Amino acid sequence: MKGEQELTGKAADSSAQEYLTFTLGNEAYGLDILRVQEIRGYDTVTQIANAPDYLKGVINLRGVIVPIVDMRIKFHLGKVDYNEFTVVIILNVAAKVVGMVVDGVSDVVTLAKEQIKPPPEFGASFDAQYINGIGTVDEQMLILVDIEKLMGSAELQLVELAA
Repeated sequence: MKGEQELTGKAADSSAQEYLTFTLGNEAYGLDILRVQEIRGYDTVTQIANAPDYLKGVINLRGVIVPIVDMRIKFHLGKVDYNEFTVVIILNVAAKVVGMVVDGVSDVVTLAKEQIKPPPEFGASFDAQYINGIGTVDEQMLILVDIEKLMGSAELQLVELAA
């Protein structure tokens, strides 16, 4: 009997997934930890003329030109203040390297499938295709982001142009 419980516990653990949690304004978000290459402090970027406002510019990361997307601007969350907590999450998305500016990084959490609820239906007025679901950790709601869909084709085209 004890052996069966151990096997069941291991099987349940295999359905869990790890998420890097980050904040934008007052909200907490999570993204698949396997997409994260590194986390860096926010530093000066080289601006690109005629780029969308959410594209802050590019950085040279060990010989790789990386576009930096400010998620607060992309999500229309108001005034952007850069401080000592502002970080850039360097991501591998669709075989490209992209940087994402967020207000802060919180933790890495493991969520089991039963802790994740499907995203709410908002109708045609709101595009929620980039939301994988809503996770719950200690009574806190966590918006789980599909980073591939979120970065989308517009930013990835900029990656190709910048490179």
